[in-house]
Amino acid sequence: MPLDAELGETMLHLITSRYDDRHWRKKIEKTLSLPQSGVGDPAQQQIFMYLKIGLKAYKSRRADPDSWIVGGYATKEIIERAKFQPQLVGPDITKDDVAFLGSDPGIEIDEAWWDEMLVSWFDVPEVEKSAESEGESATDSKSASPAEAEKG
Repeated sequence: MPLDAELGETMLHLITSRYDDRHWRKKIEKTLSLPQSGVGDPAQQQIFMYLKIGLKAYKSRRADPDSWIVGGYATKEIIERAKFQPQLVGPDITKDDVAFLGSDPGIEIDEAWWDEMLVSWFDVPEVEKSAESEGESATDSKSASPAEAEKG
């Protein structure tokens, strides 16, 4: 289940306010590497993608992995640009949607909160299956694989 509007806003607060804190940089980079499907609110999803793309650093097209510019003037510029030109974030984003960027979410947002947010990001509610149906689907997938290999 993707983050709800409240969790999504707090996550965006965290990314846009604690980027100069070395303790939070790796966590912010980890958050930016997550898929945007984890953010439930469409406006917050657009803001997240704007930050993700805007903070992407060019390194090399060869072997270097993607990285983000987290900290310093570049990050501040991306955030300020979003606040003063919200149409850069998305066509239907207003100044009210981005007004909270850059403000700290509060002292209660700590590593434990961040870990819980990650769990919420990837938490997919599933209908509980009985042990029999799980066993059947496992044997079905095993028998389907060789048949598909013969077709290809």
